[in-house]
Amino acid sequence: MAQYQGATAGTVDACVRRIRAGRQTAAEAADQLIAELTEDELLWLLDGDTPIQAALKLMSRMKAGPVVGGAVARLGIPGIRFSDGPRGVIMGHSTAFPVTMARAATWDPALEREVGTAIGLEARAQGANYSAAVCVNLLRHPAWGRAQECYGEDPVLTGRMGVALTRGLRPHVMACVKHFALNSVENSRFKVDVTVDEHALHEVYLPHFRAVVAAGVDSVMSSYNSVNGRFLDVNKVLLTDVLRDEWGFEGFVTSDWVFGVHDAVGSLEAGLDVEMPLRLVRARGLPAAREDGRLPHHLVVRSAHRVLRTTLAHLATREQAEPSLEVVASPAHRALARRAATRAMVLLKNDPVGAAAILPLDASIGRLAVIGRLAAEANIGDHGSSMVDPPSTSAPLDGLRAALPGIEISHLDGSHIAAAAEAAARADAAILVVGMDHRDEGERIQNDDADLSVLGFPFTLRPVRRVIGWLVRTRSQFGRGGDRATLTLHASDERLITAVAAANPRTAVVLIGGSALIVEAWRERVPAILHAWYPGMEGGRALADVLTGAAEPGGRLPVAIPTDPAHLPFFDAEARTITYDAWWGQRKLDRDGHPAAFPFGFGLGYTTFEHALVDQRVGETDGTATVRVRNTGARVGSTVAQVYAVDTALERPVPRLVGFRRVDLDAGGEVTLDVALDLTPIRQRDPRTRLWSRRPGSWGILVAAHSPSVFDDVAPLAAPGA
Repeated sequence: MAQYQGATAGTVDACVRRIRAGRQTAAEAADQLIAELTEDELLWLLDGDTPIQAALKLMSRMKAGPVVGGAVARLGIPGIRFSDGPRGVIMGHSTAFPVTMARAATWDPALEREVGTAIGLEARAQGANYSAAVCVNLLRHPAWGRAQECYGEDPVLTGRMGVALTRGLRPHVMACVKHFALNSVENSRFKVDVTVDEHALHEVYLPHFRAVVAAGVDSVMSSYNSVNGRFLDVNKVLLTDVLRDEWGFEGFVTSDWVFGVHDAVGSLEAGLDVEMPLRLVRARGLPAAREDGRLPHHLVVRSAHRVLRTTLAHLATREQAEPSLEVVASPAHRALARRAATRAMVLLKNDPVGAAAILPLDASIGRLAVIGRLAAEANIGDHGSSMVDPPSTSAPLDGLRAALPGIEISHLDGSHIAAAAEAAARADAAILVVGMDHRDEGERIQNDDADLSVLGFPFTLRPVRRVIGWLVRTRSQFGRGGDRATLTLHASDERLITAVAAANPRTAVVLIGGSALIVEAWRERVPAILHAWYPGMEGGRALADVLTGAAEPGGRLPVAIPTDPAHLPFFDAEARTITYDAWWGQRKLDRDGHPAAFPFGFGLGYTTFEHALVDQRVGETDGTATVRVRNTGARVGSTVAQVYAVDTALERPVPRLVGFRRVDLDAGGEVTLDVALDLTPIRQRDPRTRLWSRRPGSWGILVAAHSPSVFDDVAPLAAPGA
């Protein structure tokens, strides 16, 4: 250590130069910096830099620039410079991409990596070195208010997409995956305790987190909820036994914001390294614990080392060219957002009316009625921590008017149903835009949650409670949000659809929302249904591309859409306790014998495809399926070859996705390609030994366009190594 003595040798810039030159490892450099830090500076690394007195300006700080934790100017330690979020950078006026659920519907990890690269560049250009954009919580129930921030209901799809986003981010910023773990309810997220057994935990709710950790994610954010009786900040089983000892994670763990830490010393012991974003619980508790001996010094050093080692490794390996602010919402990133939105839109139904299907819109139409309260709104997602403020937006009506300049387009918001029906009757076709917005679903902090004792939150000091109460009220003003009260459309939207479809049989319904919408009350009344999700800042133009046929609807469902909410798991948005088992989504529908309205993986296009399994090679944990795909239609298009494993010995087989690959083909084109397989869904973990093995059963494999219900083409799954 003597060779590094002195302030110059001990600065971060000097350490980074030595790491790049191969003269020092990131771990050695972290040790060097720790040796030069004072005791107070060491504690400073373990929480956010924002004092509680400045919390009133936290929201504006988040928009103006990164929120910093653990910066020590004396040694050039930059700290973690945080920016959210999953659909783009929340700072400034950044590119608003389609929400995560929409991007999951692309089933396109290569495209998702491009999105990650763009988010990383925009975050870094605005001063961040740390992005919490990777949200891989599994969708247990579509009523979850933040469903739009996740990749859907399947562990393999979620894992692949989360890995892709992580790899896109990391050349520019440290990537953080969240919310660890079992966070899938919004209204009661601060207080709910999730009970889960070892099998469901490790085989259903954690594999996608493990995949992202294996891909090198730099940081993990803990969730607010408790699991098996312990809040996550003090849950040693998850933060240390699983995350570090079993998975080998070497990065640092941060808390979810403000309400994410309940015990200053206990959270350090459990493995939570940084409290974000305020100098709050730890600033109050750690100095006193250090003085009276309750805080072991090695715990402070352990967490400080994790933060510094990870930061130094990032600084030494990130791309050295600094992006300029011109990259933010650049033409290239806007084009990427538009491409992602078209690739995400799922055509659920497109029946013929007369000689042809209604979509894409016939070029000969002269009058188009665009109807609905959401038709003139960009509607890019919820108004919580993931909200992006782009420099411009495109609403569906804007996009259609720009794409169809020679067509007479009338717009009614649908508030007067008779007038809307009359307008539809006069038009050659009608487009109805209906669904959800930030008032219906999204992140939520309710006013009554200001009673912090309900949350197990340790503060009783009146000034602290007053400030946090203000934060609660401010966040509530962003929009009601929260978990959805119903899985159907608003009754007014359903009445509008019925009336417009009766007036004009050439009616297409465009759904806006973050997850599954049950459409049983009206789906037989309309010939075409398109799920557009929350499509981002270029959503209106992208929607016009799809409706006119300039682009195909490329999406496939990342969730199953049931016919009845009773077919889904029990969901209580206000629950204090809940049990999670291994049956949810498409798997629960299959096990219980309830056909989906639209199964997981489903999506139509403007052409047709055939898929065939040619060969397979499997190992213990992974493998390869060789698949032949042919475009049997008359125009260029894309499909997703989906590979499922199924236990054919069961009376009601339950297919499990084990691999997928997106492919584009010209009309009549054919290709044979390899699909990488992840066999985790058919493996089980022994809780005692932590060893994994193939689950007993008569396992077969097949390729399909979506989750199958017929199993005529199942091939026996080869033995490992065969």
